[in-house]
Amino acid sequence: MGELASLRLDKWLWFARFLKSRAAASDLCAAGRVRINRVAAHKAAVTVRAGDILTFPQGNGIRVVRVLALASRRGPAAAARRLYEDLAPPDDDPQPSSR
Repeated sequence: MGELASLRLDKWLWFARFLKSRAAASDLCAAGRVRINRVAAHKAAVTVRAGDILTFPQGNGIRVVRVLALASRRGPAAAARRLYEDLAPPDDDPQPSSR
């Protein structure tokens, strides 16, 4: 079996374990809240390839990741972490308290 050249955005987000369900990934895409290489993706069927940079909200922050690999299924968390490189700067400087 050969390597995948591209994969649907919603599947990749789900395979990489950023969202708990493929439906949630699809909804995020349909809302235009995911960017691929700085361009908003308004459809879950938009394809991603290795090297693409994705920007999307997660929790209270914004995730910026580089796609390193594509998967053919949703695997364990350790395998999911090998699918991307986190490009967001580390938050080493916590906000000072307002006391």
